[in-house]
Amino acid sequence: MATLAPTLRKPSLTGFVLPLTALAGALLGYLVGNAKGNALLGIVGGAVFAGVLAFVLVSFVPQRRMGRLIGAVATGIAGALIAGVAGLVFGAILGLVLSWIAYWLASGDYRASVPVYATPREVLWANTFRFICGVIFFFLIAPILVVIPLSFNAENFFTFTPKMLALDPEGYSLKHYRDFFTNTDWTGAFYNSLRIAPVATLLSVSFGTLAAIGLSQSHVPFRRAIMAILISPMIVPLIISAAGMYFFYARMGLQGTYWGVVLAHAALGIPFVIITVTATLVGFDRSLTRAAANMGAGPVTTFFRVQMPLILPGVISGALFAFITSFDEVVVVLFVGSAQQKTLPWQMFIGLREQISPTILAVATVLVAFSVVLLVTLELLRRRSERLRGMSPS
Repeated sequence: MATLAPTLRKPSLTGFVLPLTALAGALLGYLVGNAKGNALLGIVGGAVFAGVLAFVLVSFVPQRRMGRLIGAVATGIAGALIAGVAGLVFGAILGLVLSWIAYWLASGDYRASVPVYATPREVLWANTFRFICGVIFFFLIAPILVVIPLSFNAENFFTFTPKMLALDPEGYSLKHYRDFFTNTDWTGAFYNSLRIAPVATLLSVSFGTLAAIGLSQSHVPFRRAIMAILISPMIVPLIISAAGMYFFYARMGLQGTYWGVVLAHAALGIPFVIITVTATLVGFDRSLTRAAANMGAGPVTTFFRVQMPLILPGVISGALFAFITSFDEVVVVLFVGSAQQKTLPWQMFIGLREQISPTILAVATVLVAFSVVLLVTLELLRRRSERLRGMSPS
């Protein structure tokens, strides 16, 4: 029986694979050439090198793993001739990228994400969209990744030194991390952040969870208006919220106090808890609470024994967001706090404005690692919530 699926032609090597691979090589070569002070030479050299590499790999090395290894070695050698050890490392990475692109185009894998009946224009748009998303992701994440190696700089600079670019061990040091853990200014600020953020998170979770449960009831009047008011700290510019809190807390006698900063951070964290818990309550089966009430359970028992275990992933997610908001916040604490409540972001702000301390880079790296741990925790909780609600297989 004849198959009805259309037969796809093998992509043309000279008319399709080589030009696109050369274009990718030109883009990468522009980055390398621009760093070396000659962007035009980088574009031309990158295009020629990528085209020749793609022709050799696709024509004579059908095994992808071996071809990628050859591409990494060839480009690594070229990089070593240009920039030494650092060029060897980055060249090997670029070689893996170029060889992957060559095989991806030659094998027709670029059509894997679209239906077989898609037109060339639809295939082009689908892959262009993925490329645009990748570029956006790169420009969002690159500034964060640059900070990490800079935090190990042996000099008191905010830029890469020649020894760092050459991967010389003498160009790297842990002295900024030692300064962070031994300097009383930094340790005191870190201690203040640890004193403020957990308490603010506890208040945010308590008030935000109760508000979300209450607003999820259909009989509550003016639910939309109340919800808009409660999440307004996420919408109103932070400087306006900070100024308003300053004048309000000054009249209440809370300005410059520990509890003033805690309450201010709790107000900023409550919207995150409300949104995450409300999203969790969308799939909550309310017949469970009615069944618990029919069995004689009181409202408090029903909440802690029936409702809370099912919405716990949303509560924990909101708590993590509230904690991050409090731990990273600097504008409100500048208005509401005092020197005794100097938090870690406040100390980083001082380090940028007054002291120009490279220890900021080490602190930023620590915060990035901490944020990654929290994001991984959020993803695990999301998957657990989906399993509990039957939305994904276990």
